[in-house]
Amino acid sequence: MSDTRRRVKVYTLNEDRQWDDRGTGHVSSTYVERLKGMSLLVRAESDGSLLLESKINPNTAYQKQQDTLIVWSEAENYDLALSFQEKAGCDEIWEKICQVQGKDPSVEVTQDLIESEEEHIEEMPETSPLIDLPTCELNKLEEIADLVTSVLSSPIRREKLALALENEGYIKKLLQLFQVCENLENTEGLHHLYEIIRGILFLNKATLFEVMFSDECIMDVVGCLEYDPSLAQPKRHREFLTKTAKFKEVIPITDSELRQKIHQTYRVQYIQDIILPTPSVFEENFLSTLTSFIFFNKVEIVSMLQEDEKFLSEVFAQLTDEATDDDKRCELVNFFKEFCAFSQTLQPQNRDAFFKTLAKLGILPALEIVMGMDDLQVRSAATDIFSYLVEFSPSMVREFVMQEAQQSDDDILLINVVIEQMICDTDPELGGAVQLMGLLRTLIDPENMLATANKTEKSEFLNFFYNHCMHVLTAPLLANTSEDKCEKDAVVGSTKSNTICPDNYQTAQLLALILELLTFCVEHHTYHIKNYIMNKDLLRRVLVLMNSKHTFLALCALRFMRRIIGLKDEFYNRYITKGNLFEPVINALLDNGTRYNLLNSAVIELFEFIRVEDIKSLIAHIVENFYNALESIEYVQTFKGLKTKYEQEKDRQNQKLNSVPSILRSNRFRRDARALEEDEEMWFNEDEEEEGEAVVPPVEKSKQEDDFPDSYEKFMETKKAKESEDKENLPKRTSAGGFKFTFSHSASAANGANGANSKSVAAQTSPASSNGSSSKNATLTTAVTAAKVGELVPKLLPSLRAAGQRDETLPLSRGKSSWLSGLS
Repeated sequence: MSDTRRRVKVYTLNEDRQWDDRGTGHVSSTYVERLKGMSLLVRAESDGSLLLESKINPNTAYQKQQDTLIVWSEAENYDLALSFQEKAGCDEIWEKICQVQGKDPSVEVTQDLIESEEEHIEEMPETSPLIDLPTCELNKLEEIADLVTSVLSSPIRREKLALALENEGYIKKLLQLFQVCENLENTEGLHHLYEIIRGILFLNKATLFEVMFSDECIMDVVGCLEYDPSLAQPKRHREFLTKTAKFKEVIPITDSELRQKIHQTYRVQYIQDIILPTPSVFEENFLSTLTSFIFFNKVEIVSMLQEDEKFLSEVFAQLTDEATDDDKRCELVNFFKEFCAFSQTLQPQNRDAFFKTLAKLGILPALEIVMGMDDLQVRSAATDIFSYLVEFSPSMVREFVMQEAQQSDDDILLINVVIEQMICDTDPELGGAVQLMGLLRTLIDPENMLATANKTEKSEFLNFFYNHCMHVLTAPLLANTSEDKCEKDAVVGSTKSNTICPDNYQTAQLLALILELLTFCVEHHTYHIKNYIMNKDLLRRVLVLMNSKHTFLALCALRFMRRIIGLKDEFYNRYITKGNLFEPVINALLDNGTRYNLLNSAVIELFEFIRVEDIKSLIAHIVENFYNALESIEYVQTFKGLKTKYEQEKDRQNQKLNSVPSILRSNRFRRDARALEEDEEMWFNEDEEEEGEAVVPPVEKSKQEDDFPDSYEKFMETKKAKESEDKENLPKRTSAGGFKFTFSHSASAANGANGANSKSVAAQTSPASSNGSSSKNATLTTAVTAAKVGELVPKLLPSLRAAGQRDETLPLSRGKSSWLSGLS
């Protein structure tokens, strides 16, 4: 036979019936000459020493448990176990054992019965118990305890002992002895009874549980379990169950069977969770039937309550009645919370019927009322109930809120109530807000929305959400990045010391949660969120938070922008470049100085992504506007790589210009560029017409289109002025009326200092502007376009003039990408 080595832990059972770890090693099955047979060998993985050498005896009963355990007895009181790291290794060794014993490997026990030679019990028919129980007397308690603990390692003997206990009504006799021992204060007898009752529980037999957990016996069973020999003083579990724990009936329960079942379930759960010690890895299966007993009790309770419609109707009526006092309402909500928790034990079809019953009775309108209450406990319980409903059926909740929107104002919609609870969470750590944010995320996740032939839930619900709820969700974000605060901050200077967003840690956490949800929307709601961002100029407001003193919030803002750029959507790219939205990101990078931290890495990763993905419009914008500020950063090659990409693209465009005149003369250039422009802007312009004036409107046609040669002369002057500005490193006003970006680098700037010599990436608004940000964007875009085009015009001038005579609408001011992209 070939050796098979598998990683295992070796365990031995000590006198206290606890498993001791003897070490970790590798097991093999091989023939050992000294033992004259196939044996199991385990050598330690640390030093190769022999941890175990055990001959596979043809008559030894080996048990396979939980797919990775093999347990057996070597002698009267010497039990061994191998715990395998992998199921495959356990299966292989088990096959070797079965092969030696001539057994089918599909069995889990290789021998029917383990018995010591001293007992000399001969084989008897299955119908006869093989274990004779000692008489139930005080002086026999030690013998009974030894018998019960000795059979636990053998499944067959456990079965036989359980049958004997059941047939002779033995448990009730033992509990009578308990009362005698307690009256006599017989501590030794009480310790033995603890071992006996604990052992009977580990027999794992439902028929015995029925007896032990009956109203007649259960308190005595709890009493026996109070006298743990390892404790100096007995516990007082009975006192807690009878005096401290109170059964509250929010509505009187008239069904005596239901009442008895609720009491029994609570007490058995108490025994499992509080009284019994946590089972070891080898004992966890001993209590599987106890877990099942509790499980089926809960199923029965839920079913009985669900069938009693009169009871549930009364509960709902009181829950929604304005006259109900707060204490009573709190009890009602806690009842429903526990009721929903119990429902998790139901089978899927029964759970479906359960939640449909609750929905029919009006659970969602009731939650809407209680979630808006002042009582923190009530709100917390209502949130838990809402989480059960969302987890069960997001579609059911979505359907309710959409129907509700037709009858109610936005302020009292259930989802808006949930959002307001998230925003108003008083917990410093925002525990409730985090839970509610997760529920909102589930509700707006398109992955769990249904699409049928008649209706599409996704489009209907997202239209509803963005029309009725999104403004509530973004309200704190917009309030904390308002124009007033931005302008006030701009007077002082855009530095870390003049933080725009509040210093309040709790507010910063809330804004981070909102940004996380908005980032999720960017990834999953392409059209709706794009329209919202464009119309609300949302990214500009979010990037205000790059100035936050809370780095985690700045990172959330950056992550939001990173997701947008990650979509590689040209509409987003054009929005970013027109709005000059890289400015706050680059300010944050330079403010961070030489610190090597997460913010530094995240910003560089953003630019590296743009470089690797070769997003041309963004590369051109970054290099043309910010390269002077970034060229000093040499610890990564990202920015030099962007410059290289930009120059390569510029060279390609120059090469293509050789063929441009003939194209222009055939009039194809103008038509192709315009067709491309119309395709790209179709939905964008339609949205602007539907939603109102765009935050970043397209650049209007100006005199520069009609009088191109005059403009060109001015552009060349601008180009010369810019070259001299770069030499002097000072801001100069351009012919377009704005400031060009200039950057100064000093030791203080590199270290993130905010002094007079540090860089500034702020553009001043043109005095004639009626819309500050839009006019600034139009002016800067035109200036940049002109500077870039200036070098190319001399070659094209005759052709361009000819084209201008044919059509005066040559799209020069539509942005630098428009006509250049037509050449490519």
